[in-house]
Amino acid sequence: MIFAATEWAEASVAIAGIAFITIVVSVLIWQIFATGRTGLSAKRENAYQRLAEAATEAQNRTAAGLEKTAVELADLRERTAELERMLKDVE
Repeated sequence: MIFAATEWAEASVAIAGIAFITIVVSVLIWQIFATGRTGLSAKRENAYQRLAEAATEAQNRTAAGLEKTAVELADLRERTAELERMLKDVE
């Protein structure tokens, strides 16, 4: 019968060492990918923030335009009412 060159105690230490190294490498790889996902998430969030700022700016421009239009419409109504009064006076 052929006996192994190492004893069970040495073999179990070697197996535990290999398992420990495998676990450490797995955790390192996991953390590297988690860091990468965090970076991508931050880029995506910055893009959403820029989009939200652009939408807010567009809403502000639209609100200013609507306010200007409302003022002009009120002026037009006032002039139209004045013209109607003048036409009634002429009749």
